[in-house]
Amino acid sequence: MNHTQRRFQLLLLFGTLTVMLWTTPLARAQSDTLTIAAATSLKDALRKILPLFEAQHGELTVRVIYGPSQTLRRQIEEGAPVDVFLPSLFEEIDQLERKGLVIQGTTRVYASTSLVLITGTTLPAPIGSIQDLHTVPVRRIAIGDPKTSSVGKLAIQFIKYAKLEPQLKSKHVYGEHSRAVLDLVAKGEAEVGVVYRTDALTDQRVRILDTAPADSHTPVRYGVAAVWTARNVSGTGDFIEFLLSPPIQTQLTQYGFDQAVSEVGFARRQEVRP
Repeated sequence: MNHTQRRFQLLLLFGTLTVMLWTTPLARAQSDTLTIAAATSLKDALRKILPLFEAQHGELTVRVIYGPSQTLRRQIEEGAPVDVFLPSLFEEIDQLERKGLVIQGTTRVYASTSLVLITGTTLPAPIGSIQDLHTVPVRRIAIGDPKTSSVGKLAIQFIKYAKLEPQLKSKHVYGEHSRAVLDLVAKGEAEVGVVYRTDALTDQRVRILDTAPADSHTPVRYGVAAVWTARNVSGTGDFIEFLLSPPIQTQLTQYGFDQAVSEVGFARRQEVRP
């Protein structure tokens, strides 16, 4: 599908949804604010690209709520006034979609990234790879809290896959989200940590030691969707189109993102999930 066709599809979809909202008896006036709930790990990239979106849509006020993906998803489930959801793991959108809390047809995958092992630049660990963790002892390994953090859930998957659980289980130091993990490693409170490549590349206090095998964890795919509480439907459509546009896709690569196939149906995603 070329860019023109995709633009037409999105405009048609959101035009239809706008009509539906205006013809619903309980519908409220279209908001001039676009509220985005985004994973904390996306902060650096959004700070760069959002001014470009705002310049193209001067009539909109963009408000971003940052937090752990799981926390944001629960808030949306409870009715938080959000237009667009940008988690750090596509699974969070899947969970909303299963409950009928995503506006049908708006879900897209716009990027992907890797899971990496990092160490601090000031006090680096005496290891050079994931394999070294089997033989070189470390005092602490920082990971995201799997109860609140998507990257934490994947870190646990990777540790089990690599058969490192016996050595590392008692040495976990939890951060609420990726940035907290970066802080723990940078300050020397943990010799190593596991984060997304997108996080590590933008923090000069850490360096990447190794990349986790792709089959060691659920694929890290970044998705976007309009959620059931959306009040600015047309602005949401404009933002999704903006995020998928070639210039923005190019910009995202500077922050460690890889391009991902965006046209993936819900049923197909269920088939390929590990």
